Amino acid sequence: MHVNKELYSFLLGVAAQLTEDWYATLNKSDSTGVYSSTDPKVIKKLKQQNNEFHLRFFQVFDTEEREFFKQLGDWIEEIGQDEQHLNTPIYFILREFFRTQEQYLDYIDRFVKLHGDQYTQEEINSWYRIVVKVFSEVMERFTEANHRYANKIMKAQQATINELSTPIISLKDNTALLPLIGDIDTARGMSLLENTLQKCAEKNVTRLFIDLSGVHSIDRGSAHQLSQLIESLHLIGIQTTLSGLRPEIAMTAVKLQLPFDKVTIKSTLAQAISTIK
Repeated sequence: MHVNKELYSFLLGVAAQLTEDWYATLNKSDSTGVYSSTDPKVIKKLKQQNNEFHLRFFQVFDTEEREFFKQLGDWIEEIGQDEQHLNTPIYFILREFFRTQEQYLDYIDRFVKLHGDQYTQEEINSWYRIVVKVFSEVMERFTEANHRYANKIMKAQQATINELSTPIISLKDNTALLPLIGDIDTARGMSLLENTLQKCAEKNVTRLFIDLSGVHSIDRGSAHQLSQLIESLHLIGIQTTLSGLRPEIAMTAVKLQLPFDKVTIKSTLAQAISTIK
């Protein structure tokens, strides 16, 4: 019912104007995101993306619905992982989807007025309904894609943070240093265990100095992870030396019965390093 080649041709003819009108009325005072950018390259790409959406969307009036969504899917995935859009609050993006929807409904009204009584109210209503239906579907798919790619980036960033938070520094004679800085919570403790064992194996480390002078506190869970790390290092033949324990951390370690029989304790990192022959 909603397929109409005349309406399709009419909308294609105004696609470029739609983009210009949309950008001209765009709220460019957003605190952040792609819509507030003054970079000519970003603006040009934004307009291209908007125009591409028009060209793909209008095919709903010329193509069967199932086939139409297949063609629009590529655009949704592209925008969902676009860096500029990932850095834009989702409610700003949804606001622009709704503004574009209003543009389409307005231009359908113009088309109807141009053609007088040529089309029945039932046909006109079917155009309105398909616009609203497709926009609902597009917004749902976009937010899903945006969320998926945002999570992917967040996980990659967290992996980088974990990598940087457990820097194994190679010294001489298969020795290495692990300087820990900042509080250690349970999540960081788990990462510490996994990354340290992996890096020590990669670097063929036989003796590891763990300096805790930059650590202000550890919770019960992370103390348990540290205990597991010491045990695991011992099991794979790596000697461990702890240095820089603050009094409060030492008290926590004693209460939790950390395996001190499997480590050497030095008060400072300098004293620990000086034991390398």
